[in-house]
Amino acid sequence: MAKRSTSRSRYSSAADDAGKALSDSAQKIWLAGLGAYERAKAEGPRMFDTLVEQGRSLGGKAREAADQALKSMREGASGASGRFDKLEQVFEERVAKSLSRLGVLTRGEVADLAKQVRDLTEDLRKLNAKAAKAGAAKRPARKTKSRAKRAKR
Repeated sequence: MAKRSTSRSRYSSAADDAGKALSDSAQKIWLAGLGAYERAKAEGPRMFDTLVEQGRSLGGKAREAADQALKSMREGASGASGRFDKLEQVFEERVAKSLSRLGVLTRGEVADLAKQVRDLTEDLRKLNAKAAKAGAAKRPARKTKSRAKRAKR
């Protein structure tokens, strides 16, 4: 039984030591926070002015870096645009070849066919008009029923 009591005392003393260390650490954090608050309160306006001056000196450098980054981004975008145009052209060529293999007419071929149909229609109209004029000149005028009735009287 003596062993159990000593082992319990060892555990309890280790727990007490850990608790004390944790308490000390929390106390130091609390004190550091109070010190930081007091220092910020005392040096705040002076620190603000210092930061403004540093910002002014770095402002020009920051603008130059931003301009350089924008320039390089634009150059990269124009290069990418060229690559996309080339990719689009390759895609269009492949689609056109596939449609050609399938026998699908292109827009230009359909337009050519439509023009030929319009031309043929116009030619037919002209021929019909000529034939009608020629036929009318050869045939005598027809008598209508009213003329035939008048002739009988």
